[in-house]
Amino acid sequence: MANKFTMVVVGALVAGIAAGSAIHAYVPDEALRQSLAGYCQIGTDLFLRLIKMIIAPLVLSTLTVGIAHMGDPARLGRVGVRTLAWFILASLISLALGLFMVTWIAPGVGAGFALPVQGAGSAVTVAAITLKDFVTHLVPKSIVEAMAGNEILQIVVFSLFLGTALAALGERVSRLVGLLDDLAHAMLKMTSYVMLFAPVAVFAAITAVVAQHGFGVLATYGRFVGGFYLSLLVLWTVLLLLGAMVLGRRAFKLVPLLREPVLLAFSTASSEAAYPKTLEQLSRFGVSDRIASFVLPLGYSFNLDGSMMYCTFATMFIAQAYGISLTLSQQVTMLLLLMVTSKGMAGVPRASLVVIAATLTHFGIPEAGLVLILAVDQFLDMGRSATNVIGNSVATAVVAAFEGELKTPAAMQRSD
Repeated sequence: MANKFTMVVVGALVAGIAAGSAIHAYVPDEALRQSLAGYCQIGTDLFLRLIKMIIAPLVLSTLTVGIAHMGDPARLGRVGVRTLAWFILASLISLALGLFMVTWIAPGVGAGFALPVQGAGSAVTVAAITLKDFVTHLVPKSIVEAMAGNEILQIVVFSLFLGTALAALGERVSRLVGLLDDLAHAMLKMTSYVMLFAPVAVFAAITAVVAQHGFGVLATYGRFVGGFYLSLLVLWTVLLLLGAMVLGRRAFKLVPLLREPVLLAFSTASSEAAYPKTLEQLSRFGVSDRIASFVLPLGYSFNLDGSMMYCTFATMFIAQAYGISLTLSQQVTMLLLLMVTSKGMAGVPRASLVVIAATLTHFGIPEAGLVLILAVDQFLDMGRSATNVIGNSVATAVVAAFEGELKTPAAMQRSD
């Protein structure tokens, strides 16, 4: 069944490319192309709204129940420390690898773009992501408001407190824990219904993108796009090798299980769309529900590996395109700056572009340079969304192994 679903999604992807290419080739009027792409986008928008409809209650119920079942607060703290330690390691690797690859490939060198007129904008709204704003934004003013706005990070914070309180109260609140557990199972069942709409969303998303830009834009930015996707493949390999240090050869068996969520994230350019399916596949891999429901939501807030690599890669590409050289100390400073600012990306629309814009300004690189990457940003967003799914899945499996909460294949067969 899983293989059949994957083939349907791949078929929708190919059909979307063909339909989008036909629209781009045979509809010369750009305004009409934009209009047709907008209508195609309806399918993707509906699917993403369906996903967002279940994300907040799913995260709240699964994370709260997972923490409540841990019982021991000391154990919860240990899991939290291990999780954040892995996230920091993965973040540093993603940022540093992006810097190394863009320096080695040098996709912007020789582009010869003229420096823009001073004061030229980039068409991207830049809101400074400060440490103060990020920290205060962590805590919700109201859980109802947080769930209404799908503020995943705030829901995570509330769930941490609620789960810890339920664990401390024990049997006294067993009925409430059971109710939340029932809610989690209901949300997962709803997910199976929502996923039936995924091929339509994939077809619509790809058709809209190709109809607007055509595949010619990839040829124009071939070195930049190709270099970034090569870097993502290297990052996948590094993350899996890191995972193999803990999981052994079993780490590489995780990738086939993630075909569906990765394809979903890639084709819709939304790692959030793949969250429910990722949770399901991690369970099939043997990760306990309480670890998966704790680590995965945190990963969606703190462990966006693909997005972090893109920040260094794109920033350096723009500097290269304008012929601006950054010293080694400036590059190290950039890594540290992105290490902090990238943690505020969760829930911010076009967050990577916002972070890149702030970084460009900090190092005196024209902010208008964002225009250079806007044309292909959607194509690159597809790759970094898929990478975020891989990075968070490896992190969850590793933490589960550390905690002895990863079932062996033999144990999984017995339970079946």
